Amino acid sequence: MPSPFCGLLEEIENQRNDMVRLASETSLSHHKVIEASKRLDRLLNKYHLLLAR
Repeated sequence: MPSPFCGLLEEIENQRNDMVRLASETSLSHHKVIEASKRLDRLLNKYHLLLAR
């Protein structure tokens, strides 16, 4: 897999873990969880765009 993917996949996994941790400490509707989810969405969209090339 090309190098841009490796770093991005690591970022995605870190963000996912952060979101899950936040959700377990608070609630799914907590503003910190929602912000983490938005960050994860942006990373996933970036990954999808790279795949579509």
